[in-house]
Amino acid sequence: MPEGPSLVILKEATARFVGQTIVEAGGNVRAIDPARLVGQPIVSLRTWGKHFLIELPTMVVRIHFLLFGTYRVDERRDKPPRLFLRMADGGEINFYACAIREIDVDLDAQYDWSADVMSDCWDPKRARKKLRAQPDMLACDALLDQDIFSGVGNIIKNEVLFRIRVHPESKVGALPAPKLRALVDEARQYSFDFLGWKKEYVLKQHWLAHAKTTCPRCHIPFKKAHLGRSNRRSFFCERCQKRYE
Repeated sequence: MPEGPSLVILKEATARFVGQTIVEAGGNVRAIDPARLVGQPIVSLRTWGKHFLIELPTMVVRIHFLLFGTYRVDERRDKPPRLFLRMADGGEINFYACAIREIDVDLDAQYDWSADVMSDCWDPKRARKKLRAQPDMLACDALLDQDIFSGVGNIIKNEVLFRIRVHPESKVGALPAPKLRALVDEARQYSFDFLGWKKEYVLKQHWLAHAKTTCPRCHIPFKKAHLGRSNRRSFFCERCQKRYE
Protein backbone atom coordinates (compact mmCIF):
# COMPACT_ATOMS: atom_id res chain seq x y z
CA MET A 1 0.00 0.00 0.00
CA PRO A 2 1.39 3.43 -0.83
CA GLU A 3 2.20 5.48 2.25
CA GLY A 4 2.60 9.25 2.29
CA PRO A 5 6.17 9.29 0.92
CA SER A 6 5.13 7.17 -2.07
CA LEU A 7 2.50 9.73 -3.01
CA VAL A 8 5.10 12.49 -2.83
CA ILE A 9 7.05 10.48 -5.41
CA LEU A 10 3.90 10.22 -7.53
CA LYS A 11 3.38 13.98 -7.32
CA GLU A 12 6.95 14.59 -8.42
CA ALA A 13 6.67 12.07 -11.25
CA THR A 14 3.53 13.76 -12.59
CA ALA A 15 4.52 17.40 -12.03
CA ARG A 16 4.95 17.93 -15.76
CA PHE A 17 1.22 17.32 -16.27
CA VAL A 18 0.26 20.45 -14.35
CA GLY A 19 -1.08 22.93 -16.91
CA GLN A 20 -1.65 20.22 -19.49
CA THR A 21 -5.07 19.31 -20.83
CA ILE A 22 -6.56 15.84 -20.31
CA VAL A 23 -7.23 14.50 -23.79
CA GLU A 24 -8.63 11.09 -22.84
CA ALA A 25 -9.98 9.54 -19.63
CA GLY A 26 -11.61 6.23 -18.80
CA GLY A 27 -11.51 3.12 -16.67
CA ASN A 28 -13.93 1.06 -14.61
CA VAL A 29 -14.61 3.86 -12.13
CA ARG A 30 -18.29 4.37 -11.24
CA ALA A 31 -18.16 7.25 -8.78
CA ILE A 32 -17.37 9.82 -11.47
CA ASP A 33 -17.92 10.14 -15.19
CA PRO A 34 -14.45 10.18 -16.81
CA ALA A 35 -15.87 12.03 -19.81
CA ARG A 36 -16.21 15.12 -17.59
CA LEU A 37 -12.43 15.24 -17.21
CA VAL A 38 -11.66 15.40 -20.92
CA GLY A 39 -10.73 18.86 -22.13
CA GLN A 40 -9.95 20.18 -18.66
CA PRO A 41 -6.45 21.39 -17.76
CA ILE A 42 -4.82 20.15 -14.57
CA VAL A 43 -4.57 23.12 -12.22
CA SER A 44 -2.54 21.35 -9.53
CA LEU A 45 -1.57 17.96 -8.18
CA ARG A 46 -1.47 17.75 -4.39
CA THR A 47 -1.19 15.09 -1.73
CA TRP A 48 -2.58 14.73 1.76
CA GLY A 49 -1.40 11.58 3.43
CA LYS A 50 -2.56 8.73 1.22
CA HIS A 51 -4.84 10.95 -0.88
CA PHE A 52 -3.74 12.11 -4.34
CA LEU A 53 -5.69 15.20 -5.37
CA ILE A 54 -6.15 16.21 -9.00
CA GLU A 55 -7.41 19.78 -9.11
CA LEU A 56 -9.29 20.84 -12.25
CA PRO A 57 -11.06 24.14 -12.96
CA THR A 58 -14.51 22.73 -12.14
CA MET A 59 -13.80 19.82 -9.77
CA VAL A 60 -11.25 17.93 -7.69
CA VAL A 61 -10.73 14.20 -8.16
CA ARG A 62 -9.57 12.41 -5.02
CA ILE A 63 -7.64 9.16 -5.37
CA HIS A 64 -7.49 7.17 -2.12
CA PHE A 65 -5.12 4.22 -2.37
CA LEU A 66 -6.65 2.22 0.49
CA LEU A 67 -4.78 -1.03 1.31
CA PHE A 68 -3.91 -2.30 -2.15
CA GLY A 69 -3.95 0.71 -4.47
CA THR A 70 -1.19 1.23 -7.00
CA TYR A 71 -0.36 3.59 -9.83
CA ARG A 72 1.71 3.69 -13.00
CA VAL A 73 3.04 6.76 -14.80
CA ASP A 74 3.66 6.40 -18.54
CA GLU A 75 3.19 2.64 -18.32
CA ARG A 76 0.40 0.16 -17.61
CA ARG A 77 -0.23 -2.96 -15.61
CA ASP A 78 -1.65 -6.12 -17.19
CA LYS A 79 -5.15 -5.37 -15.93
CA PRO A 80 -7.70 -2.61 -16.54
CA PRO A 81 -7.19 0.54 -14.48
CA ARG A 82 -9.79 2.02 -12.17
CA LEU A 83 -9.05 5.34 -13.86
CA PHE A 84 -6.65 6.45 -16.57
CA LEU A 85 -5.78 9.95 -17.72
CA ARG A 86 -3.95 10.68 -20.97
CA MET A 87 -2.37 14.04 -21.49
CA ALA A 88 -1.62 16.40 -24.33
CA ASP A 89 2.08 15.47 -24.35
CA GLY A 90 1.28 11.76 -24.75
CA GLY A 91 1.93 10.90 -21.12
CA GLU A 92 -0.52 9.04 -18.93
CA ILE A 93 -1.38 8.14 -15.34
CA ASN A 94 -3.08 4.85 -14.49
CA PHE A 95 -4.66 4.14 -11.10
CA TYR A 96 -5.53 0.64 -9.84
CA ALA A 97 -7.45 -0.84 -6.88
CA CYS A 98 -8.19 2.54 -5.36
CA ALA A 99 -11.23 4.59 -4.34
CA ILE A 100 -12.04 7.56 -6.55
CA ARG A 101 -14.55 10.30 -5.99
CA GLU A 102 -15.20 13.95 -6.64
CA ILE A 103 -14.74 16.33 -3.71
CA ASP A 104 -15.36 20.04 -3.16
CA VAL A 105 -12.92 22.39 -4.83
CA ASP A 106 -12.19 24.22 -1.54
CA LEU A 107 -9.43 21.87 -0.41
CA ASP A 108 -8.28 24.08 2.46
CA ALA A 109 -11.70 23.71 4.04
CA GLN A 110 -11.53 19.92 3.85
CA TYR A 111 -7.95 19.10 4.78
CA ASP A 112 -5.89 19.77 7.86
CA TRP A 113 -2.55 20.21 6.14
CA SER A 114 -0.81 20.43 9.52
CA ALA A 115 -1.56 16.73 10.06
CA ASP A 116 0.32 15.62 6.92
CA VAL A 117 3.75 14.34 7.98
CA MET A 118 5.19 15.18 4.56
CA SER A 119 3.80 18.71 4.41
CA ASP A 120 5.64 21.97 5.01
CA CYS A 121 2.63 22.82 7.19
CA TRP A 122 3.23 19.86 9.54
CA ASP A 123 2.68 20.93 13.14
CA PRO A 124 4.24 18.63 15.79
CA LYS A 125 2.73 20.62 18.65
CA ARG A 126 -0.74 20.06 17.28
CA ALA A 127 -0.01 16.35 16.85
CA ARG A 128 1.05 16.08 20.50
CA LYS A 129 -2.10 17.90 21.58
CA LYS A 130 -4.26 15.45 19.62
CA LEU A 131 -2.44 12.53 21.22
CA ARG A 132 -2.84 13.87 24.75
CA ALA A 133 -6.58 14.18 24.10
CA GLN A 134 -6.79 10.39 23.60
CA PRO A 135 -4.80 8.89 26.50
CA ASP A 136 -6.28 5.39 26.15
CA MET A 137 -5.30 5.05 22.49
CA LEU A 138 -2.60 2.45 21.80
CA ALA A 139 0.62 3.62 20.20
CA CYS A 140 0.11 1.28 17.24
CA ASP A 141 -3.29 2.86 16.57
CA ALA A 142 -2.10 6.41 17.16
CA LEU A 143 0.50 6.23 14.41
CA LEU A 144 -2.09 4.93 11.94
CA ASP A 145 -4.64 7.61 12.84
CA GLN A 146 -4.75 9.76 9.70
CA ASP A 147 -6.20 12.71 11.60
CA ILE A 148 -2.97 12.84 13.61
CA PHE A 149 -0.32 11.36 11.31
CA SER A 150 -1.67 11.67 7.78
CA GLY A 151 0.49 9.56 5.47
CA VAL A 152 1.85 7.15 8.06
CA GLY A 153 1.19 3.50 7.22
CA ASN A 154 2.06 0.16 8.72
CA ILE A 155 5.71 0.12 7.66
CA ILE A 156 6.39 3.51 9.20
CA LYS A 157 4.42 2.53 12.31
CA ASN A 158 6.55 -0.55 12.98
CA GLU A 159 9.83 1.18 12.25
CA VAL A 160 9.07 4.26 14.37
CA LEU A 161 8.05 2.20 17.41
CA PHE A 162 11.21 0.12 17.10
CA ARG A 163 13.38 3.22 16.74
CA ILE A 164 11.98 4.80 19.90
CA ARG A 165 11.82 1.48 21.83
CA VAL A 166 8.09 1.64 22.53
CA HIS A 167 5.85 -1.44 22.61
CA PRO A 168 2.94 -1.11 20.14
CA GLU A 169 0.38 -1.76 22.88
CA SER A 170 1.61 1.12 25.02
CA LYS A 171 -1.08 3.62 25.94
CA VAL A 172 -0.45 7.10 24.63
CA GLY A 173 -1.39 8.66 27.96
CA ALA A 174 1.21 6.56 29.77
CA LEU A 175 4.11 7.64 27.58
CA PRO A 176 6.61 9.92 29.34
CA ALA A 177 6.87 13.35 27.72
CA PRO A 178 10.20 12.55 25.99
CA LYS A 179 8.71 9.39 24.48
CA LEU A 180 5.61 11.23 23.28
CA ARG A 181 7.81 13.83 21.66
CA ALA A 182 9.96 11.09 20.10
CA LEU A 183 6.85 9.38 18.71
CA VAL A 184 5.81 12.56 16.94
CA ASP A 185 9.28 13.59 15.77
CA GLU A 186 10.22 10.13 14.46
CA ALA A 187 6.94 9.76 12.57
CA ARG A 188 8.02 12.69 10.41
CA GLN A 189 11.73 11.87 10.34
CA TYR A 190 11.20 8.27 9.31
CA SER A 191 8.75 9.36 6.62
CA PHE A 192 11.46 11.45 4.99
CA ASP A 193 13.99 8.64 5.43
CA PHE A 194 11.44 6.37 3.73
CA LEU A 195 11.16 8.88 0.87
CA GLY A 196 14.90 9.00 0.30
CA TRP A 197 15.37 5.24 0.46
CA LYS A 198 12.41 4.57 -1.84
CA LYS A 199 13.79 6.94 -4.44
CA GLU A 200 17.04 4.97 -4.32
CA TYR A 201 15.18 1.61 -4.45
CA VAL A 202 16.72 0.49 -1.15
CA LEU A 203 13.79 0.90 1.24
CA LYS A 204 13.52 -2.74 2.29
CA GLN A 205 17.24 -2.90 2.98
CA HIS A 206 16.74 -0.38 5.78
CA TRP A 207 13.86 -2.11 7.54
CA LEU A 208 14.83 -3.03 11.09
CA ALA A 209 11.50 -4.36 12.33
CA HIS A 210 8.82 -4.50 9.66
CA ALA A 211 8.46 -8.05 8.27
CA LYS A 212 11.59 -9.11 10.16
CA THR A 213 11.96 -12.19 12.36
CA THR A 214 14.82 -11.24 14.69
CA CYS A 215 15.50 -8.11 16.73
CA PRO A 216 18.78 -6.57 15.52
CA ARG A 217 19.42 -5.12 18.99
CA CYS A 218 18.63 -8.11 21.22
CA HIS A 219 19.09 -10.94 18.71
CA ILE A 220 15.93 -12.67 19.89
CA PRO A 221 12.81 -13.47 17.84
CA PHE A 222 10.44 -10.64 17.12
CA LYS A 223 6.84 -11.02 18.14
CA LYS A 224 4.33 -10.76 15.32
CA ALA A 225 0.68 -9.97 16.01
CA HIS A 226 -2.33 -8.12 14.67
CA LEU A 227 -2.85 -5.47 17.32
CA GLY A 228 -5.12 -2.57 18.19
CA ARG A 229 -8.39 -1.46 16.71
CA SER A 230 -6.68 -1.23 13.33
CA ASN A 231 -5.76 -4.94 13.56
CA ARG A 232 -2.68 -4.37 11.42
CA ARG A 233 0.50 -6.44 11.62
CA SER A 234 2.96 -5.41 14.29
CA PHE A 235 6.54 -6.63 14.58
CA PHE A 236 8.19 -5.85 17.90
CA CYS A 237 10.73 -6.95 20.48
CA GLU A 238 9.42 -7.67 23.96
CA ARG A 239 12.81 -7.01 25.50
CA CYS A 240 13.85 -3.61 24.16
CA GLN A 241 10.46 -2.09 23.33
CA LYS A 242 8.92 -1.07 26.64
CA ARG A 243 5.21 -1.33 27.26
CA TYR A 244 3.80 1.80 28.95
CA GLU A 245 0.40 1.17 30.60
